[in-house]
Amino acid sequence: PAGGAGDLIAAGEGPGPWAAYPAGPSFLTALAAGRAPRAVWTALPGPDWTMAIARAARATLAGGRGVVIVVADGRDVRRVDAALALELGDGRHVALTAELGPAERYRRWLAVRRGTVRVVVGTRAAMFAPMGELGLVVLWDDGDDVHAEPHAPYPHPREVLALRAHRAGAGALIGGFTRTTEATQLVEAGWARPLVPDRERLRRVAPRVRPAGEDAELARDEAARTARLSHVAFRTARQALETGPVLVQVPRRGYVPALRCARCRGPARCAACQGPLALTSSHAAPYCRWCGRIAGDWRCSECGWERVRATVVGAGRTAEELGRAFPGLPVRASGRDAVLDRVGTEPALVVATPGAEPVADEGYAAALLLDGWALLGRADLRAAEEALRRWMNAAALVRAGGPVIVFADGVLRPVQALLRWDPVTLAERELAERRELGFPPAVKIASLTGPAAALRELIEAARLPDGVEVLGPVPLRGEESKERALVRVPRGAGGALAQALKAAQGVRSARKAADSVRVEIDPLELI
Repeated sequence: PAGGAGDLIAAGEGPGPWAAYPAGPSFLTALAAGRAPRAVWTALPGPDWTMAIARAARATLAGGRGVVIVVADGRDVRRVDAALALELGDGRHVALTAELGPAERYRRWLAVRRGTVRVVVGTRAAMFAPMGELGLVVLWDDGDDVHAEPHAPYPHPREVLALRAHRAGAGALIGGFTRTTEATQLVEAGWARPLVPDRERLRRVAPRVRPAGEDAELARDEAARTARLSHVAFRTARQALETGPVLVQVPRRGYVPALRCARCRGPARCAACQGPLALTSSHAAPYCRWCGRIAGDWRCSECGWERVRATVVGAGRTAEELGRAFPGLPVRASGRDAVLDRVGTEPALVVATPGAEPVADEGYAAALLLDGWALLGRADLRAAEEALRRWMNAAALVRAGGPVIVFADGVLRPVQALLRWDPVTLAERELAERRELGFPPAVKIASLTGPAAALRELIEAARLPDGVEVLGPVPLRGEESKERALVRVPRGAGGALAQALKAAQGVRSARKAADSVRVEIDPLELI
């Protein structure tokens, strides 16, 4: 090792951002001493999370070991890259992203393999970086769905990095502004310890969150509960724009991604393929999102009416409405077509979809989180957890004490967790409910998808462990020729289940079976 823990703290001028966490200094000390602390980190709102990761990397280097850091996208890679350069100096780390090109990416990969550099940061592919003498693995925002690999064997950085840390005797830091149920499972199992901020410090730096339809506002404005942009939102935005930019988060991209009949309120669907109709602008004719056919002569199949109205309003329409409501102010959009990296300090309205929010140089003066029902109403096992993650990631970009208005019912648990800035309690309750109902991560579930005959053949051929429960198979929605079955076992039997299904798949492959069966363990989209 290059020095002891005391030498590191002295050279690093204290624990830096980790001083805000009661267990932060001891976590750094353990890394510098060559031990293997494992923590689930609930980060303070604000930009300091990048410097906290860089300081943890520095502590690990002081102990003579390497670091692998995995983040969600290229923007986060650039932010952590800049923090590492500031903390470690030039030439002591590399960043791996797809935009580098194959030649430069391979050169940096070889630098890691040969031990020339001991710190690597990148997106999900970096979880396999060939780091020798691994001392720390870091995963930021493990709930982001971009971490999930869509191709077989569907590795997730959380599982891969946890396995690498376990086998190498390395430390682990799984962090984010929120906490996932999978990370909570690691804490409850004793594999990791919680690393949470001091509550008094959290109250000083967290934004002030309030629901749009709270009782005091309803007393003055009866329409505040149902209005998409209520009076309190306009008032908050107008006051905040005097001091800086305002972030507006919209859950749906596009202009008007869903339409319905203006008379009977039935969904507007394409006459050719029954796909949903949408609008690209205020002057465009409706078109089908499935086949692309223009539906200029559309009539409702139920009542014969020819007019439509918006079911869901996207980011494009929201930006247009805000431009009319705040004339003379710039309105900047950030989404799938063009993602902004940063915005300045000048007053502006920044309309962004979740995950595409740019960082403001001095933080946003306020934030409006629109259409909370669109996030909470999704038919998804992780709907509440994902809604809170998207809200908190956006609210964390607001200045300390700045106002955040969330357009959702204040009595709902995810909204309450946002108001209190307490993601841990929600994650613990989610895990307890999944344990009671038999859903991951409390149990292990394998999803089998394929033709009916092939699916039944695989299930019958597999030597499934004791305690197995087979749910289905049932027809797969949207694909009538395929079915889906769920195979559920206790968490401790997950390894045996994976081995049994792998062996059965191998037998079918050796026989050159014509129909394939897709097998996923704990898939991201379970329901």
